[in-house]
Amino acid sequence: MAAPSLLNWRRVSSFTGPVPRARHGHRAVAIRELMIIFGGGNEGIADELHVYNTVTNQWFLPAVRGDIPPGCAAHGFVCDGTRILVFGGMVEYGRYSNELYELQASRWLWKKVKPHPPCSGLPPCPRLGHSFSLYGNKCYLFGGLANESEDSNNNVPRYLNDFYELELQHGSGVVGWSIPVTKGVVPSPRESHTAVIYCKKDSGSPKMYVFGGMCGARLDDLWQLDLETMSWSKLETRGTVPLPRSLHTASLIGNKMYIFGGWVPHKGENIETSPHDCEWRCTSSFSYLNLDTAEWTTLVSDSQEDKKNSRPRPRAGHCAVAIGTRLYFWSGRDGYKKALNSQVCCKDLWYLDTEKPSAPSQVQLIKATTNSFHVKWDEVPTVEGYLLQLNTDLPYQATSSDSSVAPNLQGVRMDLHRQGSNSIVSNSLSDTVNSVKIEHTAMKGTSMKSRPDLKPLTDSNATLHSSLASNASAHNSCVVDMLRKNEGPHTSANVGVLNSCLDVRTVIPETSASSIVSSAQTMVTQQTIKTESSSTNGAVVKDETSLTTFSTKSEVDETCALPATKISRVETHAAAMPFSKETPSNPVAAVKAGERHWCDVGIFKNNTALVSQFYLLPKGKQSISKVGNADVPDYSLLKKQDLVPGTGYRFRVAAINGCGIGPFSKISEFKTCIPGFPGAPSAVRISKNVEGIHLSWEPPTSPSGNILEYSAYLAIRTAQIQDNPSQLVFMRIYCGLKTSCIVTAGQLANAHIDYTSRPAIVFRISAKNEKGYGPATQVRWLQGNNKKAPLN
Repeated sequence: MAAPSLLNWRRVSSFTGPVPRARHGHRAVAIRELMIIFGGGNEGIADELHVYNTVTNQWFLPAVRGDIPPGCAAHGFVCDGTRILVFGGMVEYGRYSNELYELQASRWLWKKVKPHPPCSGLPPCPRLGHSFSLYGNKCYLFGGLANESEDSNNNVPRYLNDFYELELQHGSGVVGWSIPVTKGVVPSPRESHTAVIYCKKDSGSPKMYVFGGMCGARLDDLWQLDLETMSWSKLETRGTVPLPRSLHTASLIGNKMYIFGGWVPHKGENIETSPHDCEWRCTSSFSYLNLDTAEWTTLVSDSQEDKKNSRPRPRAGHCAVAIGTRLYFWSGRDGYKKALNSQVCCKDLWYLDTEKPSAPSQVQLIKATTNSFHVKWDEVPTVEGYLLQLNTDLPYQATSSDSSVAPNLQGVRMDLHRQGSNSIVSNSLSDTVNSVKIEHTAMKGTSMKSRPDLKPLTDSNATLHSSLASNASAHNSCVVDMLRKNEGPHTSANVGVLNSCLDVRTVIPETSASSIVSSAQTMVTQQTIKTESSSTNGAVVKDETSLTTFSTKSEVDETCALPATKISRVETHAAAMPFSKETPSNPVAAVKAGERHWCDVGIFKNNTALVSQFYLLPKGKQSISKVGNADVPDYSLLKKQDLVPGTGYRFRVAAINGCGIGPFSKISEFKTCIPGFPGAPSAVRISKNVEGIHLSWEPPTSPSGNILEYSAYLAIRTAQIQDNPSQLVFMRIYCGLKTSCIVTAGQLANAHIDYTSRPAIVFRISAKNEKGYGPATQVRWLQGNNKKAPLN
C-alpha cells in the first residue's frame, strides 16, 4: 500500500442515471463490477435497490419483483455469488426486524425465506446494527441492538452479544439457524461494529474478526473467532490502534482489513475517565490491519486535515465495497445539527486503489498493415489506463536514447472518463495495404510453417479472426503442425506470417445467473454493431438476431493453415532464422538482447491501440514533465518514429491505477506486412437456409490489385483434433470469384465444434490477387451449448 501522503483518492463525478438520495445506515455488496446498495435512511427509510456499474459509471434502478422487502436500515447484507441475503434492521423508528429475504440478482427476484429455528433455543430476535458475515455456505450473525420495550415508542436499547450460524442451501434458499457452542471469553455486547472473515491461503482455519462498535461508549477492541474450533480470543496487535469507533466500515482485500470513518471521540477527550459524557465526531481516518501479522498501519490519521478536498470528508454510517483491489465509498452522515434536529448526509462517491494493478495479458494482434498494428490485450479490472511499449532490432534515429525505460507513474492522476478518444496520446493510423509477401513456389505436398501470434477473442455470436493463409500455386491441401502457444512466427525476407483478428464482439442477452449484467437492460449500454473503417478492416456477422456489445476474454488461436478436401500431413520450412527473443529478424541491424530499448507507444484508456509510431527520448536526456504526483515523459516534446514495413516489433503493456504502474505483460512479437497482397475479406454474414447455411462476405478494403478468387474453409472433425483440441484442420468448401457460397448440411455434419470458448463452428475466408493469397478472415458461428451436430 502506498504511503499516506501518496494515497490517490478519486471522486467520481461523471456518472449517469438516477443517483440515490443521500443517506446513512445503508449497506452495499459487490457482484463483479456492480455495486448494489439497499436501505438506509435520511428523512425516512429507503426501500429502493440501487445499482452502480463501476465500469460504465452508471446508476440504475433494476425492476425488482417478488416478495419485495420493506425499507430497512442498519441491516445485515451479504452476497453469495449472484444472490444477496438481507437480515433484520430497523424498518421504522423503534421497530426492528428479524426477517430474512433473498434476492436473486440474475433475475432481480426477491423472495422471503423462513429458516428453521435452532434445535435448542430461540431464533435471533429483531435487531439492528449487527454483523452478518458469509463464509462458504454459512452466514454468521453476531450482536446488535434490540428494543427491550414491547412498546416500540419507548425504544429501550439492549445491546447483544449472541452468536448464530445460518446454513444456506446451494443456489437458493436456506436450511436454518443454529447456535454454536463457543469457547473462551465472548466479546462484550455491542452494535454498529464490523466483522470480516479471513483464512490464510497456505494454512490455518477461517477466522472472524470483530472490531469496535458501541455499547454506551465506543469501543476499540479486536476479537477473533476461530470458525473451526469456535474459540473466541481477544487479539493483541502491534502498531497504532485506531480510535474507538462505531458506524465505521471494514473491508477485506487480500490479507488486510481496511477500517474507514465512523464516530470517534473529540480531540483531547479523555474517554477513559468519562466515556459516557464525552462528545463524539465523525472521522475520515483510514487504517488497515494485516491479518497475518496482526499489525496496524495508519494511512490517514485523525489529526490529518484535508484542506484541498482531495479525499472523502469525515463520515459515519456510510457503505464501503471492495471490487478487486479497489475500495468504493458512498454517502453516510458527517454530523448532527441539534439546532435543526437533522442529519447532514454526504452524497459523494469515492474510490481508492489499494495495490498496483496486476500484469495484463500478452499483447494480441487484431490487424497488421505495412506500417501499423491494431493490437489489444485483456482488460485488467479497476484500472485507469495502460502504458504500451515496443522495441525493435532496427537501428534508432540519432536522437534516440540509450536507455528508454518505463516512466515512474506512481500516483499518476488521470481523469480518463473525460477523454474523447481511446488514446490519451494521439496515434494516427495510415490507411495502408494489409498484406504479406509470400514465397512463390510450387508446393505440391508442402506448406510453410507458421506459429500463431495472438489469442483471439472469445465470441458470443460470431467473432471474426483473421490469420494468414499460406500461398501455394496448386493450392493443395495441407495440415499445419501447431507449435507452442504464444510464440512468434518464422519470418524472413521471403516469408511473412501474420495472424490478425477483426474485433467485433457480440453476445445474445441471457437471463441466467452467470450473466447478471445482461439480465437487466439498463446494465449494458445497447449499441448497434457497425462495420469498422478500412483502417481497422472490421466486419460484422449476423445470424438473424439483434446484437449488443460485450467485453470478452481471449483464447489461444488454433492454427494458420489452408487444408482442402484431401488432407496430407507435410513438414513445414522457413527460409530464414525464426524471429524470437533470442534471434532478431534483421541480423544486420541486430543488437544484443540486453541492449534493446523499450520505447513508449503511449498511455491508453482502453485495452486496444492503433500503433503507427512510437516515441524516442533524446540520446543522453530524459524530457520529463510533471503529471499529478508522477514524473512521466512529456510526449509533446518527444520525437516520433514511424513503423517500417516488413519489420518485427516486440510489445509489452502494463496497467496503471492510483497506486502507479503495475508489472509489464509477457512480450509479444509481430511483423508489419510487405506490400502487394490483398487484405482479408470483410463484413462476413451467416444465415440459415433450406440447403444448410448461406455464407457471404465483402471484398477486402485493400485488394492491392484485382481479386482473382476467394477460398472458404470449414474446420472439420479429425482424430488429430481430438488428441489436440487447439489444433484445427480445415477443409476447403468453396473456391471462386463470387462473394458468397452455400455450405450444405452434409458438409456441416462433418464440422468440428470448437469449445475453446462458447461452442462454435469455425470458417475461414481469404482473397487472392496476382501475388497470391492474403490473410484470412476467421469466423466463429455459435451453436449453443449442446454437442450435437449443427442445425439439428
